[in-house]
Amino acid sequence: MRLARTGTQLALVLSALALSAPSAVAAPTGGAWVNPGKAAPGSTVTVTTTACGKETYGKGESVAAGQFHLLPGDREGVLVGRFTLPLDAVSGTDTVTLKCPPRIKQTVTYQISGRPNGAVEAGFGWAAGADEGGGGSPYALGALLLGGAAAGVVVRMRRRATATRNSV
Repeated sequence: MRLARTGTQLALVLSALALSAPSAVAAPTGGAWVNPGKAAPGSTVTVTTTACGKETYGKGESVAAGQFHLLPGDREGVLVGRFTLPLDAVSGTDTVTLKCPPRIKQTVTYQISGRPNGAVEAGFGWAAGADEGGGGSPYALGALLLGGAAAGVVVRMRRRATATRNSV
């Protein structure tokens, strides 16, 4: 019976793989990638594309950063362009348009993350809020845990004593 269940499970897994194979084969050959996918203002963004085929030059334009050039990358058929996001770039989605001769045009989007304003607030629980009038002692959690452990020991000792008396 166990072998029958294993065979059924194996058949389900293999059929799921077989059904997903045609969609993987039909994927487009040319694409564009933005690195990093979530960039902060002031950072350098790299755009890579294989959509231009054998061309060795292209142009790109970012809505947030303006125009840039696509030049040959480290592999054949790959064009790479770089631009720097301005410091006043607004958080949200930026669209990059890539153009290659003769009439190839492709768009890709990425996220612009905002810069944090001021320092990041960090602390260790109640101790961080103690000087702001948040109340509570930094030792309250430790005392609570110690009290709970002591109560657990008392209950366990009490149950052992009761079990010993009942077994005699």
